[in-house]
Amino acid sequence: RVTTKMTFLPKWLTFLKGKEVVIANAIIAILTIGGQQLFSFFTFSCPCHVGQNLIYGLAFLGVPALILLILGYALNNQTWRLVTGRRSHFENMTTSDRLLKCKLICFVLCSITGRALVAPVTWLAVTLINGSYYICAVSEYVPTYYYGADPNVTASERRRILATFPCSQLVPPEMTRARDEVILLLRYQSQVAGWLLIAAVVITVFLSYCLASCFSPLSFLHFRYWSSYVHNEQELFDEATEQHSRLYAMQHVRKFFGFVPGSENVKEIRIPSLREWQAISGLAFLKQVDEEHYDYSLLHDWALKERASGRYLNTDEDP
Repeated sequence: RVTTKMTFLPKWLTFLKGKEVVIANAIIAILTIGGQQLFSFFTFSCPCHVGQNLIYGLAFLGVPALILLILGYALNNQTWRLVTGRRSHFENMTTSDRLLKCKLICFVLCSITGRALVAPVTWLAVTLINGSYYICAVSEYVPTYYYGADPNVTASERRRILATFPCSQLVPPEMTRARDEVILLLRYQSQVAGWLLIAAVVITVFLSYCLASCFSPLSFLHFRYWSSYVHNEQELFDEATEQHSRLYAMQHVRKFFGFVPGSENVKEIRIPSLREWQAISGLAFLKQVDEEHYDYSLLHDWALKERASGRYLNTDEDP
């Protein structure tokens, strides 16, 4: 049994490897569904008033979806990789290179948008299937032939009565049956719209993946290798970036203080002067030194310009 479990787990790990995007999208969708249910339970309360129902219902439908869309863009590292320093990249490029670059940007932007739409589309689909927001928003606009309204009632009075339908406690007893018919009608419309939205998204995503695979210059196994390579390269690059920047910063810190943090048996430390403290204090901006190099901080700028002269203190001696 132990052997079976040990061989079973690597198979699942192999299956899940390379599907991080699908797993991440599924987690985002599940969290969105849970958040929508809690949000509806604790905050949604239809005003049941003419003119306010539509604004309130659409706000609960659209505003959270818009916020989730913006967060989807903001939390994607590819967004910042796409926009950071983009202006300088186009300055010294030919027309053909710019066209190719624009095509690549459009492709990456479509990929980012697809990831960013997971949460807002899930929110809209779940809220439509639930039906409460849609019922609140459009209840006052239901045609009269759906529930046999009294022809002697004015249009404004009819809208006022329909606006109270989402709140059962405000509906007159003689309108209870009409209210139930309207609520069933609106819930039907909302749920059908929700399922149509889900079907449209699923078909669009499937066709997009099919088209991307058809026009891919790589074969299936070559594409899997390329995906694995890009993933491993990014991990190694992040590790190297962390270590390189730490070692580079350590040189500047050692020049300023006279020792490396974490060193054992420190024999001597440097006492920075008031002018040096002032030179590294304040707001640090990225400063261009020449066409190819930048100063990353005030300490970096000081370390490259100044000599590490001044007062040193032997740690073995009494102060």
